[in-house]
Amino acid sequence: MSIDSFAALRRTQGEELGRLAEEHFNNDLREDDRDLLRSAASQASRHALIGSLAGIALGGYLAFRLRANRNAMYQAFRAAEKPTHVRFASGREEAIPDITPLFQPTPLGDVMAYTFFGIGGLFLGGETGLLTGTWSARRTIAQDPERRERIEKAFRSFRADVLRKQLQELEAGKEESIWS
Repeated sequence: MSIDSFAALRRTQGEELGRLAEEHFNNDLREDDRDLLRSAASQASRHALIGSLAGIALGGYLAFRLRANRNAMYQAFRAAEKPTHVRFASGREEAIPDITPLFQPTPLGDVMAYTFFGIGGLFLGGETGLLTGTWSARRTIAQDPERRERIEKAFRSFRADVLRKQLQELEAGKEESIWS
């Protein structure tokens, strides 16, 4: 599992790709377009951060509830009357071992529950936050059709340049690409 699996921790793909994006960002857009894009990007990252924190909190709460329910089940099992011997039809009697200690919740199980529920909550909350942030940023950008058109044109130009660089690397047979 890489660090890019979590929405709150994702970064750009590479320095060369970042320089190319910055070049298009500065040359193809007006100042108010750049401000709008910065605002939209911070909105998306804020949503991802809030979603990640909420996911961790939800995972912790669910792990706490699981631990409490597991402990309650153990207490009920321990208090219940259990048979101690089995009598067969032939009259032979065998003792049944007491397995109650095997059901007792352990600190290791608690640590595992909090860890996995926390990681699951981080992933689920972060991805949900990223989706809502992206949706919100897209709505912000799409409010002004003329501005949206300029931003889309700059993005298409950026994508074309990225594809040109990738094509040059493929033709040259370079091992290292702008994606690593």
